[in-house]
Amino acid sequence: MALSIEDGALGCVLGGAVADALGGPTEGHPPAVIVERFGGRVTDFVGPFHPDWQTARPISPLHKGDGHITDDTLMVMALANVYGQVRRHLDAFDMADYLVPQIADVVTYIPEFERDTVLVNRLFYAEKYLLLRLRHAHIDPREAGVGNVVNCGAAMYMAPVGIVNAGDPHGAYREGIELAGAHQSSYGREAAGVMAAAVAEALRPGADAESVVRCALELARDGTRAAIEAVTKVGRECGGWEEAIPRLRGAVRPFDSVGEAYREPDLDARKPSRKNSIEELPVALGMLLATGGNYLDTVLGGVNYGRDSDSIAGMGGAIAGALGGEAVVPGKWADFIQERSRKDLRAVAADLAAVAREVFAADQARAAARVAAFPVMTERKGVSV
Repeated sequence: MALSIEDGALGCVLGGAVADALGGPTEGHPPAVIVERFGGRVTDFVGPFHPDWQTARPISPLHKGDGHITDDTLMVMALANVYGQVRRHLDAFDMADYLVPQIADVVTYIPEFERDTVLVNRLFYAEKYLLLRLRHAHIDPREAGVGNVVNCGAAMYMAPVGIVNAGDPHGAYREGIELAGAHQSSYGREAAGVMAAAVAEALRPGADAESVVRCALELARDGTRAAIEAVTKVGRECGGWEEAIPRLRGAVRPFDSVGEAYREPDLDARKPSRKNSIEELPVALGMLLATGGNYLDTVLGGVNYGRDSDSIAGMGGAIAGALGGEAVVPGKWADFIQERSRKDLRAVAADLAAVAREVFAADQARAAARVAAFPVMTERKGVSV
């Protein structure tokens, strides 16, 4: 059954946020260690991996767990707020003019800090790079991502781009690549464009997990495409998320520069390359196929995969949520994270859907104007054709 843009946006935003919150406590750890710490697979909200989270290294002072969303969802909300302000397609200059003030000047509640502050205080160094380059170094926004750590930091918050470009994955890809140039380069930027396209395709009537992956493969370039192809091929062969965890890791390993010890990255980690890929998006897409597009199983696979589990689960959850709408996201979980994180994600999704409708109308008008203006074989005054 085809979903409305409102339902699809709600499934995407809630689906990604629930998955992000579930994956926070398992982030940075291998599957076996997660099982040992939590007494089995994580299938519901749990407390922090480190009970002494306020002082434990390297996680201090972040309270990951207990339904708290992480920086992934906070950045999704920041980008959604930018769309809500300008109500049109975005470009790299909008990242400087609107997104930087969202992260640097707007005081908001940070669940992992359990206090109010500006978002940039929570962000990882690769995301703080936005403030450094765009506000303090005055770099051309189209080039500002050069020199940054190449990671999933841009891809993790690209779902709003897919929502605003619902049904137009090629347009979402172009807009995602444009925006991510202010933040990332190389395969980090590429993954952002592909993530935006995957959400846009997921919102198309008739879309399914296979069509999302086909779309990603059609648009992705270089190592990102090779990694998605390798990982999703294995994903199709898996009989569920538990079987998929070690097999997807094996498939993405040749493209992942970080190495096996996630907290101790290789000396060549996260450098620009045409051969490498971020790990998170290919694994999320592989998990989507391994579970037949099932929202809950896609998310639980990402949560228990470990490593960058909140981003893997969050990307998979956003895509699966866009495919299935609000109905596939457990309502009690959606309510729980909003209460614990003090965020109204339904309002965020509703405004993104409204922006998508406005942008679609403007796109139609622009297309009609181009049709009317396109030069055809005709006679002009005083000119014989």
